[in-house]
Amino acid sequence: MLDILGMKSSNIGLWIAGAVMAWCGWIALDMATPLSSQGRNYSTLPEVKNATVPVLVEFYADWCGPCRSVGPVVEELSREVSDRAKVVRLDVDLQSELAASHGIRSIPTFISFKEGREVARESGAISKAKMLQMLGL
Repeated sequence: MLDILGMKSSNIGLWIAGAVMAWCGWIALDMATPLSSQGRNYSTLPEVKNATVPVLVEFYADWCGPCRSVGPVVEELSREVSDRAKVVRLDVDLQSELAASHGIRSIPTFISFKEGREVARESGAISKAKMLQMLGL
């Protein structure tokens, strides 16, 4: 027996199951794509794109309490690793479009990049040891 599409009626269940599995696979693939840099996993920051060393970017705001508490640690880390890595602080109030393009939803958020590509992401006031780990140092 044939239906309107010319398929056997007994195969419709298989076609529906296949379509559902393809749709679920597409959703899973889309959810696995990082949000940073509009889903491409590369940064548009010049400091990151042109860097030959690992880069740690802190997205922060002056009014944020945890950002203020971790700020001196970030500055200290920047001085300590200046020959092996780069540390950048980016104010989300002044660079809101750039923060949005990296999928920043809470601050402080730290993103580590190697060769322009995101390799690690952490939110909240993290320790200097964690920052070093993110840089691979």
